[in-house]
Amino acid sequence: MQFNVKATKRDAKGTGASRRQRRAGITPGIIYGAGKEAVQINLDHNDLFHALRKEAFHSSVLNIDVEGSLETAVLRDVQWHPFRQIVQHIDFQRIDATQAIHLKVPFHFVGADLCPGVKLQHGLFSHNVTEVDVKGLPGSLPEFIEVDVSKLEAGAALHLRDIKLPAGVELAHATDADKVVASIFVPRGAEAAEGDAAGEGEAKA
Repeated sequence: MQFNVKATKRDAKGTGASRRQRRAGITPGIIYGAGKEAVQINLDHNDLFHALRKEAFHSSVLNIDVEGSLETAVLRDVQWHPFRQIVQHIDFQRIDATQAIHLKVPFHFVGADLCPGVKLQHGLFSHNVTEVDVKGLPGSLPEFIEVDVSKLEAGAALHLRDIKLPAGVELAHATDADKVVASIFVPRGAEAAEGDAAGEGEAKA
């Protein structure tokens, strides 16, 4: 998915200026990196708020139009108001199409209701990780990674090393390979019920 973001240069700086801008529905931000000078920007809060509600916005390469000057960047940080749905500040990092970057990409789990551990063995599906930090060229990074759990048995666990990443993409931190992504566990009550049912079946036989 492609996102085009409109922004203007921010000349007024300081806490007081930022507070006035927020009251006017404007969110201050910054674009930095790629060996270039940082640019202070302003964005429309409503447009930004709705964009942030889209999962892909957090894991996509963004096109930011700053008064006619196009910046290609990724989202790096969002500062929210402590108890109100207001974006107080946002950070973007410029990217170079020829340089690898790291980015957090969400998992989309499929097949949880079909796996033997749930369908046949009375287990419950649980995911411990919802996203992964990966590394690759900007054009290779996916918006999400689909994780097929349809073959998981009860008691089985899926690790990061078991997940097939897109070509040109690798884990940003090799030490994360052993992290458990998802598993199927059987509650004690279900185990007892299954044992009782098996015992009744043998008795009848």
